[in-house]
Amino acid sequence: MNRKTAIMQLRELNKLGSKMRLAAEDWDQEWKILISTIMSARTRDEKTISIALKLFQRYKTLEKLANAKLNNVKKIIKQINFYKTKSKNIINCAKLLIKNYHGKIPDNIYELIKLPGVGRKTANVFLSENGKFGLAVDTHVFFVSKRLGWAESNHPHKVEEELKRLFPQKYWNKVNSTLVRFGKTYTSRKKKDEILSTIKNIK
Repeated sequence: MNRKTAIMQLRELNKLGSKMRLAAEDWDQEWKILISTIMSARTRDEKTISIALKLFQRYKTLEKLANAKLNNVKKIIKQINFYKTKSKNIINCAKLLIKNYHGKIPDNIYELIKLPGVGRKTANVFLSENGKFGLAVDTHVFFVSKRLGWAESNHPHKVEEELKRLFPQKYWNKVNSTLVRFGKTYTSRKKKDEILSTIKNIK
């Protein structure tokens, strides 16, 4: 895939997606970005945001969240998919951040993925939202990247590496949010395929 072509295709996709708020966006503190991103896995962004607001109203600081009772967190985020596991991860993540990092979120992927509930995708979303360079590969990114020929691998981590080689670093933070918004805007597989077929012809 030609780098110039990929950038042109990314820009076109950016025009097509709606401007909806994603789960990691528009929080006033870094720990809220991380916790909301942990919660968002396999859950719609709109649902995650509304539940995260309730959680952060109850626990206004990372310290308070670290000391929260598991059952109380479960009750608040019960509408989130995998809420039982996520409740444990949220509290344990907060505890570890307080204990090992003095409440400051690490700014590199190798430290981030040591935290409970944080895999490469979550870590990359957090980094990109905080002005660092990250390229998160979720189902939307994986599907579009394969469809447009940006990546060939069937493994998300390798797709991430392929995309980082293809796009200049300054574009990394735009890939996930652009493709997620596109995927959420066009939920019909047929419509999505039609648009991607047209974009694939951009040279």
